[in-house]
Amino acid sequence: MTSVEQRVEPEESVASGGMTRAERIAGLVQRRGSVVVLALVVLIASVSFDSFATVGNAQNIAIQSSFLAIVALGMTFVIISGGIDLSVGSVYALGGVLAAYGIQWGSLVGLLLPLVVCGAIGLLNGVLVAYGRLAPFIVTLATLLGARGLLLAITDEGSTTRLMQREDWLTQLGQGTFLGLGIPVWITIVLFAVGVVVLQRTRFGHATLAIGGSREAATLMGLPVARDTMLLYLGSGLLAGLAGALAAAYSASGVTIVGEGLELDAIAAVVIGGTLLTGGAGTVGGTLAGVLLLRVIQNVINQVGTLSSHYQSVVSGAFLAVVVAVQAYLSRAHLRGGR
Repeated sequence: MTSVEQRVEPEESVASGGMTRAERIAGLVQRRGSVVVLALVVLIASVSFDSFATVGNAQNIAIQSSFLAIVALGMTFVIISGGIDLSVGSVYALGGVLAAYGIQWGSLVGLLLPLVVCGAIGLLNGVLVAYGRLAPFIVTLATLLGARGLLLAITDEGSTTRLMQREDWLTQLGQGTFLGLGIPVWITIVLFAVGVVVLQRTRFGHATLAIGGSREAATLMGLPVARDTMLLYLGSGLLAGLAGALAAAYSASGVTIVGEGLELDAIAAVVIGGTLLTGGAGTVGGTLAGVLLLRVIQNVINQVGTLSSHYQSVVSGAFLAVVVAVQAYLSRAHLRGGR
């Protein structure tokens, strides 16, 4: 464990060593910038719009953030390992439709069916990437298309929308509340708490960071690189399927068009939260801040009213471009500091 821990925390040692003040600030912006920007956006929106700083609006932002956050949690681990999962949007939509389809045989089937099928898609991704040594971009792009095709086949080319009975406990899992927050929000909080512990306190989390830093070095350290990589994609598929099932339960229907572009939102949230696209560094908390930032911006755009919702994609793209630029600068700074 000592060798792994020494490998996964190089940024802190470099940042406290030979880096200039400007370089240290850039590193802090990368790791904590999303939290600062989120606080500023919330403050400005609260002052500008009376309807923003209300309990009802906060609850709405929380519930809308929860589905993306669950997907982004799985994406965080995959990106930290140096991979990518483009299939999560289609898998998310497939999970919702399967939940609505399976609930006719009971709520348990409605929950387990999307987990089994979406988990199998994630497992397929993991096997092909880890043991087949295929490029994650190509593999997950293929399963993106495959999952979307399966989705259309189940729904008769999107012409069939399956409704969920509101008295079923699975529907209540999506629509119910506890202490003023929707149950999907509480599920998200629990999952992120587990994610923090796994990434920071377990061998699997340390191995994930090590694999992202250098797959070859992780192999030489004796880490089960192939097995852990497979499990990362399996987890991503399971979480995407779970998020889709919860979203379907929340809306009481399985809709074909949901999830389009969700993989890009998840990637944007992860990277905006400070996780390096090149792998080897990232935090679960940063991803949550990135998700909330995207959803708050979307909510503010809706508050303005005169702006199209498409501006949210423009703002997300702008944030992503800035963050990637900062990451590139910081990487060069680390190279200079290490010489």
